[in-house]
Amino acid sequence: MKNLHQIAALWVAVSLATALTACGGGGGGSTTPPPPTAYTLTVNSVNPATGVGMTVSPADNNGATNGNTSFTRTYNSGTAVTVTATSPTGDNTFASWAGCTTAATVTCHITISANTAITATFDSPKTTPTVTVTPASFSITTAQALSAAVSVSGGGSNPVPTGSVTLSSGTYTSSAATLSSGSATINVPAGSLAVGSDTLSAAYTPDSSSSSTYNTASGTSAAVTVAAVVSTVAVDQTSIGPAVTDQLLGMNLAAWYDIHTNATPILNAFNVAGIKAVRWPGGSWSDVYHWQSNSNCQAPPNGGGTPNSNSTFANFVSEIAIPGGLDVALTANYGSNAACTGGGDPTEASSWITKALADGITVSHMTVGNEEYGSWEEDLHAKPNDPATYAGAVVGAGGYYSLIKAASPNTLVGVDVEADNVVGGWDDTVLANAKGSYDFVEYHFYPQAPGSESDAYLVQKASQDLTKNINTIKSELTTAGKPNTPIYVGEMGSVYSSPGKQSWSITQGLYAGQALGEMMNDGVVRATWWIGFGNCDEGAGGTAAGNMSSSLYGWQTFGAYNVFSDGPTDGPCGVGSGPIGTMSPTARAFQLFSNVAVNGESVLTAGVTGDTTNVRAYAATHSGGTILVLFNVSQTAGEQVTVSLSAQNSSTDVSVETYSKAIYDQSQTNVWSDPTTTDMGAQNLPLTLMLAPWSMNVVIIK
Repeated sequence: MKNLHQIAALWVAVSLATALTACGGGGGGSTTPPPPTAYTLTVNSVNPATGVGMTVSPADNNGATNGNTSFTRTYNSGTAVTVTATSPTGDNTFASWAGCTTAATVTCHITISANTAITATFDSPKTTPTVTVTPASFSITTAQALSAAVSVSGGGSNPVPTGSVTLSSGTYTSSAATLSSGSATINVPAGSLAVGSDTLSAAYTPDSSSSSTYNTASGTSAAVTVAAVVSTVAVDQTSIGPAVTDQLLGMNLAAWYDIHTNATPILNAFNVAGIKAVRWPGGSWSDVYHWQSNSNCQAPPNGGGTPNSNSTFANFVSEIAIPGGLDVALTANYGSNAACTGGGDPTEASSWITKALADGITVSHMTVGNEEYGSWEEDLHAKPNDPATYAGAVVGAGGYYSLIKAASPNTLVGVDVEADNVVGGWDDTVLANAKGSYDFVEYHFYPQAPGSESDAYLVQKASQDLTKNINTIKSELTTAGKPNTPIYVGEMGSVYSSPGKQSWSITQGLYAGQALGEMMNDGVVRATWWIGFGNCDEGAGGTAAGNMSSSLYGWQTFGAYNVFSDGPTDGPCGVGSGPIGTMSPTARAFQLFSNVAVNGESVLTAGVTGDTTNVRAYAATHSGGTILVLFNVSQTAGEQVTVSLSAQNSSTDVSVETYSKAIYDQSQTNVWSDPTTTDMGAQNLPLTLMLAPWSMNVVIIK
């Protein structure tokens, strides 16, 4: 039996072991958790580098919160800290944060996980520069252009501003002009400013180099006084010019277009537009086309196409020429014989003339070949596109001239000319070598190349260039000993290939109307526009081709040579061109000019004073009275015109028929409206008229 001392010692030992076990002992000892890791947050600023007040939340490990840059705060890892920048001293403005976990404008959010530096960047204040507008004149007329100098100055020691400026006044706004040494000169076209008092406002936009230094800015000029010009058109009723002929009102048609199915709309459209003449079988096809078989040679460059089976010559005569009362010109095949093995056969041409007589028409004009001066035309002669070879085929007992005249003495025979003599002296050689074997010459006029169309050139100058070329041909004929030989303009248009949206715009209509006036004044005996129907400009897959540049006026999404719509089935040209027979602005020009081009009348001299840039005038006798065609070729400004007649001071009735930009503009919603007619009744002369922008106006003074 143990004693009490032993029992007490045992109890102490057990109690101690129990206490150690309860404390997690068991012989392993005790563990204390490590303290959290603390990191330093550095708050910086740029521009200025110091002194920018920042609000900081929460307080750091030392109880510190807000501070002025640069300063530091200490936080335990994992702490979410928000720092907000206040405005620095001065006019600097907050720009951006760097180093944040996330940032929203002036507030930076950071989750601390390492020593971190954040930086608030501020921008120096921008300068609003001074914009000065200095017009070259403070008093102009609507017929005058105006240049304005625009300068932009930053002042003091600031750098020279760079960027661009635009000029505006009323409805006019210039394109952006790039500054050079802080200035630019902007030219405001004539007619752009409204009549009255106008201020010019310039707006400056800095580029990337100046955007950190300068704000946008504007400035205005002192008032510019714009006076309306009253132009005068004076008609000399005693100055009788060339005889007027309705044969100027002509269209081409082509054998690829179905004239049988579409005969009625063709004739209806021709009737409304006043078309009196037609040319067949269609441009470059003429030198691969064989009328007897209604087929083409398949050789390049103009083969590969197949005439429409409904467009036989017999159908053309019976369904178009005779019921339309149309004068007919044919183009003889010079390029290929019926077997397509050599050059054209004159007997094929004479047989064609004989067939026409049998079918009930006398062909008024037959031209030997189409544009045979050009390498683009088919010519299977041993020496193709050669003027001497061409002239040799025309002359002689077995030549085109003799055989055609033998078949139909009343048919005039013509040769190709190209006016500028750039194709190997073609005109000089042909006119001299074929002398005595041509009754007229045929000329084609396309003043623009595809892709480089210009509305300004087409409206302002192209028709006058036609007259220049016609005068060249007259000079060539005089040199060849054949003065006064009739000139037939067999093809004309605005662009020689791949027409774009300009072809259905008001701009081509204004060109067409002026071209008709120029040819009337020039004594041209016959003209046929390219083309009435059937020549939509389509690319691969039936997509619209041609120039659709925004620099050209209008909204048509297609280009088409044809003057009248082929209707909704005509691929891209059927979109927005109206039903078949719908009249483009070019057709409207013919419609208006049909009042003027009347057989038995004579050209009168019409002189313009005042705004000779934008006002154009043509005149002729008209059923004992006088008729004028007045053009305003300003896009933006109306033109006030006074009309006087040399031998007349009153009229029993004056009427005005107008086709204008405003009427054309309705086509944006596919509305193709007629010209407007105003009957002014009896009037004293001189007569004052207001011509709308971009308009053609036929004025009949009885």
